[in-house]
Amino acid sequence: MLEVGQAAPKFTLQDQNGSPISLDSFKGKKVLIYFYPRASTPGCTVQACALRDTKAELDALNVVVLGISPDTPKKLTNFINKQELNFTLLADEDHAICEAYNVWQLKKFMGRENMGVVRTSFLIDESGNLEHIFNKFKTKDHHQVVLDVLNELAK
Repeated sequence: MLEVGQAAPKFTLQDQNGSPISLDSFKGKKVLIYFYPRASTPGCTVQACALRDTKAELDALNVVVLGISPDTPKKLTNFINKQELNFTLLADEDHAICEAYNVWQLKKFMGRENMGVVRTSFLIDESGNLEHIFNKFKTKDHHQVVLDVLNELAK
């Protein structure tokens, strides 16, 4: 289990354009990594669009947003274009990073069990350590929960 205060697991993943993005390249900024099950599904769209709409507030707090899902870069490009998203999405097709962050878990839905992403977000501080873990929120409120914590930390 990951805990606040420990170093965030490092990664390099392809973004929606197929370019490699490393967590290390964001030292000196706060990073909100949010893991979501699948691009263009209703809950994931609500969550992503709310983050899109609060980007100015997140920028003012020196926060970079990275969305991670097991989708392909092509699906991420389509999601970004369709929803006019203004932040980077990363493809974790083999779900190795999801596993490193312990969000790849057995899920039960309508009587069926399968492995998938448990919607969770991690706030990483300027030094690369876990500053806050968000795991209890509704998709439509996620952005506000994040902003509330960020504003509290900024005091």
